[in-house]
Amino acid sequence: MISKHFRLFSLCVVLLLLTGCASTAQTELFAMDTVITMELRGQDAAEALSRAEAEIHRLDALLSIEGSGSEIAALNAGSSQFLSPEPLELLEAALVLSDATGGAFDCTIQPAAALWGWYGDSPAVPDSGELAEAMALVGYEGVEISGGAVTFRIDGMGVDLGGIGKGYAAGKLNTLLREAGITSGWISLGGNIRTIGAKAGGQPWIIGIADPDDPAAYRCTVAVTDRAVVTSGDYQRCFTQDGRRWHHILDPKTGWPAESALRSVTIVSSDDTLADGLSTALFVMGLEGALDFWRSGPYDFEAVFLTDGPAYVTEGLADGFTCQTDYEVVYR
Repeated sequence: MISKHFRLFSLCVVLLLLTGCASTAQTELFAMDTVITMELRGQDAAEALSRAEAEIHRLDALLSIEGSGSEIAALNAGSSQFLSPEPLELLEAALVLSDATGGAFDCTIQPAAALWGWYGDSPAVPDSGELAEAMALVGYEGVEISGGAVTFRIDGMGVDLGGIGKGYAAGKLNTLLREAGITSGWISLGGNIRTIGAKAGGQPWIIGIADPDDPAAYRCTVAVTDRAVVTSGDYQRCFTQDGRRWHHILDPKTGWPAESALRSVTIVSSDDTLADGLSTALFVMGLEGALDFWRSGPYDFEAVFLTDGPAYVTEGLADGFTCQTDYEVVYR
């Protein structure tokens, strides 16, 4: 006679062979100036989740532009700083992307963003003269790197890696979680989504793209597996002053909110850091400039562009794409 305990052990062995006795774990926390949620599936999912939470807080402290322990904050305060490998890696990636996009993404926008008050709780339209002075300090070409030492050519310059930092963090988390045995799941860092593998049944993840006029609702969805999905939109951070709504995506050439006729840009890529930076850059470029970049640029990615009219989706996302409004598929 086979005992109940032996049958249970045998069942677990079978399940281990088939699924690794996969478990599911979820969490929600606040870090990197946003609400972060995760759902993970795999062997020891709870332990992996705990490790991921610790990694998030570590990266938040390391990459923030504020805080006594932040090397980026020290760089901005002193115009010269030796950076440890991870902040240096992120800054170098930001400079490469700044150059590749012709400055549509510029990691030295910090002086202008600070003048707008985007690092505090009370943003406001700055004086145009003061903004012009701040913009004289903006320009990624003014950052010099020698070994691990970073120096600004002009005193008063500053870097803000927030436009690329969440993507970098998501990529780090993706690597950590895979090494911890996670086979399926997702991470949400505000407008940054990272999917790990496919859903438990092998189907793709369905990721919603918010309606800029009603961010609590979705206008479109994309079907993805093992990809980063990052959205930048004019509705995510904004305020109203003098009868006008002002958003946080600044044009690095003017210092004013980008007027590109786009409402949001969503990038889908296997590279989290790239997706994060490109969502900002292509928003600044506008639809035609963004499509030209997609067709001829150096990077492999797909995108969804929302306007006050139709949506536009690149051909690689057409299968599995849904939209509540008219849309057009664009081709290379």
